[in-house]
Amino acid sequence: MKWTRPWRAARLPDGLTALTAVAALLLLVGDSGPAVMAQPARPAPSAAPVAHRAPRPAIVPRSVWLDRVTLRRQPPPRYDDRVVAVFVHHTASPNDYDCADTPRIIRAVYAGQTGARHWDDIGYNFLVDRCGTIYEGRAGGADRAVTGAHTLGFNHRSTGIAALGTFTAGTRVPAAMTDAIAALAAWKLGPSGTDPRARVRLTSTSGLSRYREGAPATVPAVAGHNTAYATTCPGAALTATLPAIRAKAARLQGRTRPATP
Repeated sequence: MKWTRPWRAARLPDGLTALTAVAALLLLVGDSGPAVMAQPARPAPSAAPVAHRAPRPAIVPRSVWLDRVTLRRQPPPRYDDRVVAVFVHHTASPNDYDCADTPRIIRAVYAGQTGARHWDDIGYNFLVDRCGTIYEGRAGGADRAVTGAHTLGFNHRSTGIAALGTFTAGTRVPAAMTDAIAALAAWKLGPSGTDPRARVRLTSTSGLSRYREGAPATVPAVAGHNTAYATTCPGAALTATLPAIRAKAARLQGRTRPATP
């Protein structure tokens, strides 16, 4: 798996509103682009019908896996105005783990990214284990459009979901895992009114992605990491499940009609 360069992120101090904090920060456009004023942290009002807003799945907070010994200092999180795309990853770690050990495994992923790679936080917004349990990853609030560090060039207006394990060709992908990814995708895309089966338009912020910097890219609303970056992630087996994940996410949003081309 190809690691991407991280965005810096952290929780806001008590008593400080997200809008005030972000107005005082500079946001790097892309993973290595010029600095500009940060986008407003407060998302725009959603026009999505209530029927297309999926329920929030159960999410284990990061406080469960991140202890004081492992935690590193980090700056405030950065936000986008909305989420219109989901990128699915795998962590390229062993598959034969006990789900009770998931917090320890995520802690190891965090330590690797913030230690050896000198990232300020874990890059993924969420992680899902083989039992279908969803864990909050990157700091900033699970219900907000936190700018992640999961897909080089396409961290804006997207959420990164990592499946714990290695899902190369021939590997069994647990149904509980794909069901959880679908539920999470449906919930995160609901406020922007995005159909999980649709294709969405993003703008590349890095020439190191599959698209030159500043170029428009039309990608599936639920896409694999390899759609935007030259990598085998999330593995052939998990990639093969994406059509079913999109269909299930659409049903969870209450969509019964075929997707608009």
